[in-house]
Amino acid sequence: MVPHIAVVFEFSTLNGGERSMLAVMRTLLADKAARFSAIAPPGGHLTSELQRLQIPLLPFTNRDELGQKLSPGELHKTLFDLIDAAKPSLVHSNSLSMSRLLGQLPWAGVRVPRTGHLRDIIKLNQTVIRDLNANHRLVAVSEATKRFHVAQGLDSNRCVTIHNGVDLNQFSPVSAIEHSGHPHIELPPGCKLLLCAGQICLRKGQHVLAKAVCQLLHDRSDVHLLIAGERHSAKQESIQYEQAIRNEFDAISKGGHLHMPGYRNDMNTLMNSAHMLVQASHQEPFGRTLLEAAASGLPIIATNVGGTPELLRNGLDAILVEAGNPDQLAEAITKLIDHPDMANSLAVSARQRIEELFSIETAARNLLGFWRSTIEQ
Repeated sequence: MVPHIAVVFEFSTLNGGERSMLAVMRTLLADKAARFSAIAPPGGHLTSELQRLQIPLLPFTNRDELGQKLSPGELHKTLFDLIDAAKPSLVHSNSLSMSRLLGQLPWAGVRVPRTGHLRDIIKLNQTVIRDLNANHRLVAVSEATKRFHVAQGLDSNRCVTIHNGVDLNQFSPVSAIEHSGHPHIELPPGCKLLLCAGQICLRKGQHVLAKAVCQLLHDRSDVHLLIAGERHSAKQESIQYEQAIRNEFDAISKGGHLHMPGYRNDMNTLMNSAHMLVQASHQEPFGRTLLEAAASGLPIIATNVGGTPELLRNGLDAILVEAGNPDQLAEAITKLIDHPDMANSLAVSARQRIEELFSIETAARNLLGFWRSTIEQ
């Protein structure tokens, strides 16, 4: 029997967590191995993608019609009613926050198994841990993520590690003949385009990368940085953080070397157009952008944090540097620019590693097996 999985999404955006789940859903739908419904906030890029995949959407928000935040009791009832309406074989939450919310629902009321994804490495209090442990089972995106939360009290027997995967056809290297240049960006001949992708926030470390690139621009003029992503937070500190990135370039009169186009839905094209991917994250449970870049044959520089060393081996598949260190980032960027053979060797090795371990087919098969075994328990 084909299982029906109701997936609870926290956001209407398409960041790494949403794109990872959608890739699994797309793969399993194509194989007719599962069917899905989505419980999610309406509107935004997520809704458009769900419509494209013909996945039914049950609208779920934390606010009422007047825009007032729902009380915990109202939130629980709303979610319970949506699950009851969907009548799935299993309900799966796609984020730590939604996994906690799912765990808070009364066992007697929700008669289907409840599972959830842990996609963040963050400190949790014991109340949150208790709520997470109330789910039937949990999925961590890396061993590092699992270890971190088990150390805080998460039930290790309730949690398994299933790495994310990537579509090796959508993200793949292109030949020099196929190379389409730098889309929507006019660069002088011979310039090196450094790509950084992801939500603009302190955790992603874009300000550290800006400092590193500006160090290089004191001595050379052939480096450009493209930050693909948008800031979701409206907090003043987040607005100031985004502005601080721009200020680094403006301070040395190099504003034209920074490109911030906002959200992009053509990451495969961007990756085939860039010279390298540079991610300066302070924490990274298991970076989807790193998966996509490795599959695209793009040389990678990343910080040696979280689940990244499970994905990429330092010196073999990528250069991994210390988080928060612009000097190391600048040195690594210079090394890959000045030694193209090294850059190519890292890129080839990373692509082979993705093919062997982290295809979307492998990730989808593993997650489906996890769901099936949970349903059968």
